[in-house]
Amino acid sequence: MGNTATRQSYGNTLVALGEKYKNLVVLDADLSKSTMTYEFGQAFPERFFNMGIAEQNMYAAAAGFAISGKIVCASTFAMFAAGRAFEIIRNSIGYTNANVKICATHAGITVGEDGASHQTFEDIALMRTIPGMTVINPCDDTSAKVLLEKVMAFDGPAYIRLGRAAVPVLYEEGANVEIGKGNLLKDGKDVTIIATGIMVSKALAAAKRLAEKGVDVRIIDMHTIKPIDQEIIIKAAKETKGIVTAEEHSVIGGLGSAVAEVVSLNCPVKLAFVGQNDVFGESGKPDELLAKYGMTEDDILKAVERLIAHD
Repeated sequence: MGNTATRQSYGNTLVALGEKYKNLVVLDADLSKSTMTYEFGQAFPERFFNMGIAEQNMYAAAAGFAISGKIVCASTFAMFAAGRAFEIIRNSIGYTNANVKICATHAGITVGEDGASHQTFEDIALMRTIPGMTVINPCDDTSAKVLLEKVMAFDGPAYIRLGRAAVPVLYEEGANVEIGKGNLLKDGKDVTIIATGIMVSKALAAAKRLAEKGVDVRIIDMHTIKPIDQEIIIKAAKETKGIVTAEEHSVIGGLGSAVAEVVSLNCPVKLAFVGQNDVFGESGKPDELLAKYGMTEDDILKAVERLIAHD
């Protein structure tokens, strides 16, 4: 089905949502060609606002629009949304429960050549600490579109993490993807891999190779980091020998931490974490960076094998 960047999925979906929701406004911090909001701007110029390179001001204005009755999508790179504007998002959007959707693109190491200053590994950790904030990290074009539509349908703040690089399309059109419910993509009895975002396709590839070695792996797409699906995690902890989490994010505070919180309180089980290991990134080609910093299909496979070896 080809590869599509989830930021492009966002741009395409925004136009359709603009037709559906006449009170939808879109704000951007002078990056609309990169975040793909320019498509909405062309279709609905009267509802599109380029706020300039002033992210804190943009999210404060977004809160004002929302409190005035608008649905707001406000976009910039994830580093500038979750990082530079965190205090404004916390106090003006989170605290007031404003109906603002923080649609942050260019997350993780696959920003590539933009380098360490633009590669955010902290955004999920930061956003999930804000009370009432829904945190979404879709793995492909189809799930991104479905989740964006569902996010737009509820009243309240949400953080949607979107990528720069094209990724495989895993879900068929019309697939059932629900906020707060992890998706079982492959059943298995030996080990569970819980992945999110771009790591889902890598987890599926690793599972295929592990099957050739006689290891039966369960794969869960955890597209919603908050509220996280505790039921599917506890079930995996009870039915398999351990859980490996895979994310294009720091191993501190992201998906791995969220899963660990659930199992430690409900069903302790062996865990392994694949992600950014408490180091900054650097400029480079996305695939080379993923390999250098341990976020590849091979890294997931090795994590599963290490977990089994300690059984």
